[in-house]
Amino acid sequence: MNDPRQQATRPEDRKRSPLLEVRDLQTSFLLGGRDPLVAVDGVSFNVGAGETLAIVGESGSGKSVTALSIMRLLPARVGQITGGSIRLERRELTELREDEMRAVRGKEIGMIFQEPMTSLNPVHTVGAQIAEVMIQHEDITPREARERSIEMLDTVGISEPARRVDSHPHEMSGGMRQRAMIAMALACRPSLLIADEPTTALDVTIQAQILDLMADLQDRLGMAIIFITHDLGVVAQIARRVVVMYAGQVVESGPVEEIFNGPRMPYTAGLIGSIPRLRSSRRGQRLRTIPGNVPSLSDIGDGCRFSNRCTHARPECLEGPPELEAVSGGHETRCFRWRELDLAAEVSA
Repeated sequence: MNDPRQQATRPEDRKRSPLLEVRDLQTSFLLGGRDPLVAVDGVSFNVGAGETLAIVGESGSGKSVTALSIMRLLPARVGQITGGSIRLERRELTELREDEMRAVRGKEIGMIFQEPMTSLNPVHTVGAQIAEVMIQHEDITPREARERSIEMLDTVGISEPARRVDSHPHEMSGGMRQRAMIAMALACRPSLLIADEPTTALDVTIQAQILDLMADLQDRLGMAIIFITHDLGVVAQIARRVVVMYAGQVVESGPVEEIFNGPRMPYTAGLIGSIPRLRSSRRGQRLRTIPGNVPSLSDIGDGCRFSNRCTHARPECLEGPPELEAVSGGHETRCFRWRELDLAAEVSA
């Protein structure tokens, strides 16, 4: 597989300002006159040009809401960005008018979703939907847009693109639909691609092909990628840095290799420990799981949000929220006990 992580380490990239800067992002939902429910709480991270950043966490962790906040695609009248900053190439996205933000979506930021059947319009051909993105953002004729749609389908590895350009979504397999979604997201060559669980609904073989495709396209187009997933096994393949989210907060972030080898937050250790391994001392044993569930937005207490599921929790963990602390260069964690716990030994046991 071509490895997009190689691009993230170039010295010239490290000297540049980040392509995307998210600072203290807070996103809330207003439901039925009740107090706002905070779904994303103080989230911060950077993405450099040509870099792949993974955001990982279980369902309900806030990772997809973070992506929708960046795109300004929150449910109308219900979801709101209530604090923080989102800057793309130093431009503040939270201050743009809706018509200005529409010009950003598709042209500067592309997004692919978990289930293409709900994202592609079943009435129109995939070629027409790809062409529509180009026509909206570029000075291009319908004929030119159709030709480029065929080129994009070929680029993402769809066979017979000149024929498939006239196919409807239901006439394609799941893997082909996801490739068509990628073609649509990259039609205007955006500098940033947000991929929200793009392989979850696919079988393992097709998943591997899509990951290879995204790595290859990143090499060729030079785009940055935010890859959202619940699967840390996928993170190890595609990213250099990872942000771990839980109950709306960043609970650990840093270089993938460092976090895999030495997690400092029990939730991260639980995610790593639940990755199936073919060759390990645990062979033949049941897969490890994290007991319990992510708390609902209306059921978050004052202490550590993971404390009710954490085997290392002590009374002090319930008394107040832990801050995000620096472990080493670029590695941060949100845990009162990170200095004393040997989570790496637990993961490898």
